[in-house]
Amino acid sequence: MLKSIPKKLKSDGSVSAIYGLEESGSLELPLFSARVAAGFPSPAEDHLESRLDLNQHLIRNPSSTFFVRAAGESMMEAGIYDQDLLVVDRSIEKRNYRVVIATLNGEFTVKRLVQDEEGIFLVAENPEFDNIPIRVDSDFSIWGVVTHIIREV
Repeated sequence: MLKSIPKKLKSDGSVSAIYGLEESGSLELPLFSARVAAGFPSPAEDHLESRLDLNQHLIRNPSSTFFVRAAGESMMEAGIYDQDLLVVDRSIEKRNYRVVIATLNGEFTVKRLVQDEEGIFLVAENPEFDNIPIRVDSDFSIWGVVTHIIREV
């Protein structure tokens, strides 16, 4: 269960909402062993492989996990689209090239973290958006690493 974090949210346009995680036990759904053809249909198989707990699959560290609603088009080439729900883990190491949720000068953003000989940058995954250099006088913080994307079809 998601619960909205009741704060006024300032964003560069790439984050529209932040949600905390309400622990409420497991949510086990059927997982079928049959593969689903994306091309031509194949006959359905009627046996259940196991049960899948989405909490175990999507959330490694419940106390360190939160959710962010993506906004805009700056991360499309990373597979993140407007209104996607991002699973974010604060306990994962914030390494080079990971997609992160960060605050920069009081605004939330979702970008790829890149550090090279020129410095640290928040990089959009869309060529229409500029890279954001992190200067020494910037108010910059990484909130967590994006681990999964949840999207409606």
